[in-house]
Amino acid sequence: MAKDYYEILGVNREASADDMKKAYRKLALRYHPDRNLGDKESEEKFKSISEAYSCLGDPEKRSHYDRYGSTDGFGQAAGFGGFAAGTQFTDIFEDLFEDFFGGSKKQRPTQGADLRYNLTISLEDAAFGVEREFRIPRWQTCSTCNGSCSEPGKPPVTCANCKGTGHVRFQQGFFSVSKPCGKCHASGKIITHPCRICRGEGKVRVQKDISVKVPAGVDNGSRLRVSGEGDFGSFGGPPGDLYIVLTVESHKDFKREGLNLYCDAPILFTTAVLGGEIEVPVLNGRSTLKIPAGTQSGKQFHLKGKGMPKLGSHYRGDIVVSVYIKVPDKLTERQRELLEEFAQTCGESDEESARGFKGKLKDIFSI
Repeated sequence: MAKDYYEILGVNREASADDMKKAYRKLALRYHPDRNLGDKESEEKFKSISEAYSCLGDPEKRSHYDRYGSTDGFGQAAGFGGFAAGTQFTDIFEDLFEDFFGGSKKQRPTQGADLRYNLTISLEDAAFGVEREFRIPRWQTCSTCNGSCSEPGKPPVTCANCKGTGHVRFQQGFFSVSKPCGKCHASGKIITHPCRICRGEGKVRVQKDISVKVPAGVDNGSRLRVSGEGDFGSFGGPPGDLYIVLTVESHKDFKREGLNLYCDAPILFTTAVLGGEIEVPVLNGRSTLKIPAGTQSGKQFHLKGKGMPKLGSHYRGDIVVSVYIKVPDKLTERQRELLEEFAQTCGESDEESARGFKGKLKDIFSI
């Protein structure tokens, strides 16, 4: 019967290439002959899982295997000959070798680190958007040596240990394997005259000026991503990104809740009774608010479309104004006489008003 490679690796038929690699690595570390010296069963198991991965780790072979149940069409030999080819397999095999015997890892392009900058803006900036400039420290390629790490005019020399290949070959047990050269760190070159500016690092610490546009509608904790403005990458890898984390300052007049802004506004007793107009703050100045006659303390008024914008939209929230009656703490004799006369014309004392209110509550709850 044909071998079930999926069963050998312990994965299902929908497993991704990454899941396949993880499964093989785990089993290879467990059954490697150098960890099980003299154990023929482990040796055969290692051959079997390696043969399975050489098939399922190759997209074309896997497709052929899924269709026909074998890889005969690819001329696969039995045993170890079945997993000798393929860049992906070579890479994982070298990684296993590092786990067993140590040494320098193969140098591969690596993306630079992402950076973070905390930026504080006003509520007005958050409402209308703003462009801000600031300076960040970051690593970038040395302009003197262009990242080569060597003094200009004195290029690196070929590594004598690996003869410029970046790898050395070892014989271990019944197989041979290529290992990244520890002397040149797999680069194939030796720096004999390090750059004086970057001291052979190929990178320098600089202060970078950044300009960023903050869109209208941001809030506390909003993040802006500036692509490619992080630390530079290693071995030709791309640079990282810059993330700007925003903090919106508290405002002297407004309290923000989502897209709405809330504020309190005092009105005179006469304005509450007779009606009138008052000025209230808005984000870009002052606005007139009409107060109808008979307005009670705590009444809320909405200034439509005067609040915060929705990010990426033309829609804006409201400014919600809560009015409260400002009671004068000092009265002239004439003002007192007029208020006493007003109270008498109302025909009801505060105590009577309170009793009437309690009576209404009683009637409501007795229903």
